[in-house]
Amino acid sequence: MNQPKKAWPSLAEIEREVVAESREWGRQRLQERLQQLAEQQGEAFPPRATPASPTHPAQRTGKSKPKG
Repeated sequence: MNQPKKAWPSLAEIEREVVAESREWGRQRLQERLQQLAEQQGEAFPPRATPASPTHPAQRTGKSKPKG
């Protein structure tokens, strides 16, 4: 029986795969390094989110409408 030959990946496909793998490796390495530094400093990584204090609508900042 003749089985169809599996198509070889293109150079561009291989390159995309390797670049994605190296980005993920770099992200993990960065996370590990930051965790080490945070532990040395006695801090948590990633930093804990601080709860936002509710503001009164009149105290909100942002673009104001020009009076005219």
